[in-house]
Amino acid sequence: MQHASHAPGRFIDIHILQSVPYANLNRDDTNSVKQVEFGGRTRTRVSSQSWKRATRTDFQRLTGQAAVRTRRIGEAVERVLLEDRQWPQDLARRAGQHIAAGSSIKADPPSDEVPAWSTNAMVYVPESAITDLADLAETHRPTLEAAPNMKKGGKSVLPKDDIDAVLRSTNGVIHLFGRMLAEVDDAGVDGAVQAAHAFTTHATDTELDYFAAVDDITDAWNDSTGSAHMGNTEFSAGVFYRYATVDLDDLLRNLKGDRASARELTAAFLEAFMLSIPQAKKTATAPHTIPDVAHIVVRSDRPVSFAAAFEKPVIAGRDGGFSKPSVEQMATYAASARRLLGERGQLQTAWAGTHTDEVDGLGEQHDSLLELISSAMDVALPSEQQ
Repeated sequence: MQHASHAPGRFIDIHILQSVPYANLNRDDTNSVKQVEFGGRTRTRVSSQSWKRATRTDFQRLTGQAAVRTRRIGEAVERVLLEDRQWPQDLARRAGQHIAAGSSIKADPPSDEVPAWSTNAMVYVPESAITDLADLAETHRPTLEAAPNMKKGGKSVLPKDDIDAVLRSTNGVIHLFGRMLAEVDDAGVDGAVQAAHAFTTHATDTELDYFAAVDDITDAWNDSTGSAHMGNTEFSAGVFYRYATVDLDDLLRNLKGDRASARELTAAFLEAFMLSIPQAKKTATAPHTIPDVAHIVVRSDRPVSFAAAFEKPVIAGRDGGFSKPSVEQMATYAASARRLLGERGQLQTAWAGTHTDEVDGLGEQHDSLLELISSAMDVALPSEQQ
């Protein structure tokens, strides 16, 4: 496959060790802590989808670029026409119906679960696409005024090719994280980011937290006993190993060789990945920690995960704590992997963290996460001035 441009470094690997207190960052369908069996021991797990969504949310805030994943694109257009453009409510709703049903994805009529026409698959578009679709409705307003409301099996009066063209639009979020949209030709985008499920470096147990909610009126009147609600929730705690890699060739292909944009997007992703945290149960646990250690490796050959460093679960130190022995175990594995693979593909290795002791095996130490990111970008995607 030919790429529009190549980076000196093909992959940027980011390895993070992060202590998370009593929390449930990512629940399964029974509200239980997600787990994985690894090395014969049960570990707490956070899915890549969960942490990647948290990363994407922070990435959008950092870059000012937003994307929307939804089946309710027609309703979103309806709201813009109604609230921002002062269309009559019936006409705005009709426009939303014809937008939803008019693309190659097609749409389902309202149901008990979904009160408006929704696309048969989720679309993933820049936030600006909603305005673009509203503009399309404006262009065809006379046609929409003369059209009937959509019925099941009906045909939209709006041009399918024009709607599909908007659904193909992209921005930095989509260039980096990718998009799966098989129903629209040429709308798919191969993501440049690959993210692993996070898991604890050591064996963990889950705990059931029993709770009761007090009825304030009953408490004030003191006329009966008991709580208004009782229940229990599962939690765990531990040191997580987190890993992701950015394929810079894929990103440059998506960006048609725009190295300045690739540098900006990659730096923003690394910062967002380092500092994001899933939001589940945040009001009950506030688990807003930062990485103990962030380690970046710039490689020219292939990505290398350090997950195998923790196949043997970490044992707490004499004074307790899994963080320091986890850092030591990762550093030992990193040095072993470098000896095994040789220096051929490794262009730079560096780290930063709350650990002030020197760590052999992770390369040059930086004082801050932003310095660490900047150093990696100077090697992987140097600016034109360098």
